[in-house]
Amino acid sequence: MDKNKFAQTPPMGWNSYDYYDTSVNEEQVKANADYMAAHLKQFGWEYVVVDIQWYAYGAGSMRDKHQYIPFSKLEMDEYGRLLPCPERFPSAAGGAGFRPLADYIHSLGLKFGIHIMRGIPRAAAQQHLPVLGSSQTADEIANPSSICGWNPDMYGLRREEEGSQAYYDSLFALYAQWGVDYVKCDDICNTNLYKENPYSAAHEIEMLHKAIEKSGRPVVLSLSPGPALIEKAWHYEKYANMWRITDDFWDKWELLLNMFERCELWQNHVKEGCFPDCDMLPLGFLGKGFGEERQTNFTKDEQVTMMTLWCIFRSPLMLGAEMTKLDDWTLSLLTNQKVLALLEEGHHGVQVERDKTHAVWASREEKEGRVYAALFNFCEEETEVSVSLEDLYASVSAANEEGAKLTAEELWTGETVECKDGKVTGSVKAHGAKLYLLKKR
Repeated sequence: MDKNKFAQTPPMGWNSYDYYDTSVNEEQVKANADYMAAHLKQFGWEYVVVDIQWYAYGAGSMRDKHQYIPFSKLEMDEYGRLLPCPERFPSAAGGAGFRPLADYIHSLGLKFGIHIMRGIPRAAAQQHLPVLGSSQTADEIANPSSICGWNPDMYGLRREEEGSQAYYDSLFALYAQWGVDYVKCDDICNTNLYKENPYSAAHEIEMLHKAIEKSGRPVVLSLSPGPALIEKAWHYEKYANMWRITDDFWDKWELLLNMFERCELWQNHVKEGCFPDCDMLPLGFLGKGFGEERQTNFTKDEQVTMMTLWCIFRSPLMLGAEMTKLDDWTLSLLTNQKVLALLEEGHHGVQVERDKTHAVWASREEKEGRVYAALFNFCEEETEVSVSLEDLYASVSAANEEGAKLTAEELWTGETVECKDGKVTGSVKAHGAKLYLLKKR
C-alpha cells in the first residue's frame, strides 16, 4: 500500500478535544457526525475523530486537579489493548469496541478516527499481559524510562524487542476490525519531555507505519504534538500523513501570528499524502470539558486570517468546535468553496514576503494556471497591504503576460478590484486577511 494515497489532499474533519477535552461520549460524537453529514460533508469535511482517553473511566471528573487522572481505571482486553469505556460508549459493550460507532459514522458517508497515545498501557506491563502474535509479555516490551510528561497512561516500546512491533500490529488489526480510518498518535511527533532527544520515539513511528501496512486498511496517520522537527522532515514524510508543526493551538492572536513563521519553515514540505499540520481550528464554542465554555476569543477578522493561512498553506483542517452550536457566520467560513479549493490537488502555497506588519502568500493551481494572492495585516488598525505582480507571479513560477490588465476577486466577500500600477492592493482590517483570485479583464 502507498500511504501517500490514503490522503491525497489535506484531511478535513472534526476532533472532539477543543470542546470536550477527555469527556466526549457516544451520543455527542453521533450528534456532531449528524451535523457534519447534513451541513459540511458536501464541502469536503469527512473525518469524525474521538480524541484522548476514550478508554478511561471517570475521565474529566477531577478536572480541578488533573486533566488525566493518575492510574485511573482503563478499559483493556486480555492482550493489553485499550477499548472504549462502555460507560461513555455503550455500543462498545461486550467486546464490540468502536465497530458500532464506526458503522454509524460510515452510514452517514463519513470517516471515523481515534486518538491514541504511543506505547503500551502501564497497567498491561504491571499485569504481565501477553502480547498477541508474540511470545513476549507487555512488561518485556515496555520501556519504563520512556514516558509522556503530561499523560500517565503509557510506557513507550523498546526498539529491540520483536514483541513491540507485534503489539502495534495487534492494535491496528483491531482498529481495522473496528473500521477506523484515521489515527492521531500522541507523544510521538516531538517527545517534549526529553529535551536532549525530542525525537526519541522515531522507531515507534516506523512501527506504526508497518502496522498499518500489515493491517491492509488505509489508515491516515497523524502525529502529535508539535512542534515537529524540521531536520526530521524526511522521516515524517516517509512514514506519516500529518505531523503537528506547533504545540496545542488555541484562540490567541500571538499563537496565530507565530503560525506564519512556522508555515514559512514548512512550506516546501507540503505534497500528496504529506501535510504539515497547523493543528485544530478553535472556532465556534470551545472549552466545555475544560470548565470554561466560551465562544472563540478570535475576532471575525482573525478567524478569516486563520482560515486563509491554513488553506493557502494547505494544512489539514480539523474543526475543534461543538458543531451543533455553530452559527451561520462560522458555518459560512467553513463552507466557502472558492477558498477551500486551495486545498485541492495541483495547488501549492508559498510565502512571498513577511515582516512585523504584514505577510503575503501566493498560490498557483497547476492545471488552469490560476494564481491567488493572500494579504495579511498584523497591525492593530486597518492598513493597506500590497504586493507587486512581478513578485507574486515569480514566487509561484507563473508567467504574467506583460501589459495584461488584471482584476482580483476577493474570495471572502466577492468584491472585485483592479490591479493598478503593477500591484495587487487591499485595505485589510486589523489582524485580518484578504484572499484574491487574479483574472484577466
